[in-house]
Amino acid sequence: MNDGSGKKTYEGQSVTVTFEAGRCRHAAECVQGLPEVFDTARRPWIRPDGATADRLVEVVRRCPSGALQYRLADGETGP
Repeated sequence: MNDGSGKKTYEGQSVTVTFEAGRCRHAAECVQGLPEVFDTARRPWIRPDGATADRLVEVVRRCPSGALQYRLADGETGP
């Protein structure tokens, strides 16, 4: 889903990931860190339920550009 700001939202059961393509610097931290969730050859390319929320949050936090962000089901958010 695109919210009009250029961010796309990928909802999972325990964590929602947002991606802002215009900020992405293609460092591939996401794809290398968690290929079972981030796979550019697939649509949708982000599947939050492919890993535990803890692991997914760890990889999203490595995004050097801030293009990826997350929101846990309990309301916690982060870069």
